Amino acid sequence: MRALMVQGTGSNVGKSLLVAGLCRVFARRGLRVRPFKPQNMSNNAAVTADGGEIGRAQALQARAAGVEPSVHMNPVLLKPQSEIGSQVVVQGRVVGTAKAREYQSWKPRLMEAVLDSFERLSNEADLVLVEGAGSASEVNLRAGDIANMGFASAANVPVVLVGDIDRGGVIASLVGTKVVLDAADASMIRGFIVNRFRGDPALFDSGMQFVAERTGWPALGLVPHFADAARLPAEDGLGLRREGQKGSVVIAVPVTPWISNFDDLDPLREEPGVEVVLVEPGQPLPADAALVLLPGSKTTIDDLTFIRQQGWDIDLKAHVRRGGWVIGLCGGYQMLGTRIDDPFGIEGEAGRSVEGIGLLDVATTLTARKRLEAVTGTSTDGVPFSGYEMHIGETSGPDASRQPFARLANGQADGAVSADGRVVGTYVHGLFADDRQRARWLNLLGAATSDLAYETLVDDILDRFADHLEAHLDCKRLLAISAG
Repeated sequence: MRALMVQGTGSNVGKSLLVAGLCRVFARRGLRVRPFKPQNMSNNAAVTADGGEIGRAQALQARAAGVEPSVHMNPVLLKPQSEIGSQVVVQGRVVGTAKAREYQSWKPRLMEAVLDSFERLSNEADLVLVEGAGSASEVNLRAGDIANMGFASAANVPVVLVGDIDRGGVIASLVGTKVVLDAADASMIRGFIVNRFRGDPALFDSGMQFVAERTGWPALGLVPHFADAARLPAEDGLGLRREGQKGSVVIAVPVTPWISNFDDLDPLREEPGVEVVLVEPGQPLPADAALVLLPGSKTTIDDLTFIRQQGWDIDLKAHVRRGGWVIGLCGGYQMLGTRIDDPFGIEGEAGRSVEGIGLLDVATTLTARKRLEAVTGTSTDGVPFSGYEMHIGETSGPDASRQPFARLANGQADGAVSADGRVVGTYVHGLFADDRQRARWLNLLGAATSDLAYETLVDDILDRFADHLEAHLDCKRLLAISAG
């Protein structure tokens, strides 16, 4: 078994997509490739075939490798719930919540789970491609580290360091990483990559040489900017704000602090007849919107409070009076009801109950059990779909009983539709990635339909990105490094 770890000089230097591209590169060469990220922090998660959840980026990497996602590909997932605390998911299951300082004391026992998952993947792979988290040079967090050099050392995995030239200062960030690392950690790094270059590559030849001379690490490639990489599902909020199409039908999406699973928007952004408008705090919901979409939320009650603070609940009711459509997905569905009860303190103080927006006659009770499952079904107008559920809470009420949104393949009803049919709530994520459901909604909204096959588009971008990496990286040398 070979293994290679891709670490970065900082966050958002392109580690996730580079690993996804390399998964496709080496899988196309006939290798059994598995992605692995010891610790991830993201509220954009995916359901796995083995009934857990992992970061969205690792699900994309698994897809690139041609395998089903597994909880062992991301054994520790932190899902932020406040500015200083996160829900902790270990091998796919929630084990508790921890504040940042408290979490440091958890790391020794979390390393056991990380190494266990890594060994499981190693036993079924020819090559494991590991993604680091944040910056390799966070020496203040080195003691007990499970995400970067701590893992690389414990598992004896060679490292390649990535810097992003598009952010500026890439020479200093690469050379500076060598300066701040201790000698043992620095020796784990076997080469460097400069990512997202724009312009004439010859103009940076001397820069690559300077970094190599100052660090002693060989240059493994200068990767030009690949614009379509931004169209792939993103794992953090930076991907939320990418540009989409400029169609005639406006879909407005209020941006709340704890928005989650926002890749639900990606297929809509690809449609030429649609413009997805992100409504930032302090802005009203646009009056010309055909649809307002409330996405998922990691902390539904806090995001509902935020919506009220912005006056968006008032805008939503005015939107419905004008004949507009509203869809609530997962946490957004819960917000559209009349009430959310939290008897067990899942999202804060036990026994708390808050009034919902009131556009659907349903109520939600938050429960400790989390539903994580791939689902298929048919909406009540007969259009099939596939997607997944990832939520806590049970929702019921007259609108859910009278007209659910869909019937799942297991016979269970899902969601609710208002009496006038204009307000819809559902627990199903991934709805718009299904070409059949997306076409259904575009027709309802009066948007021009296209021949977009979304899942095919994602695979096409992965293939072209893999071609791009093969043209600009020394993949033969990367494979040799992975052998140790």
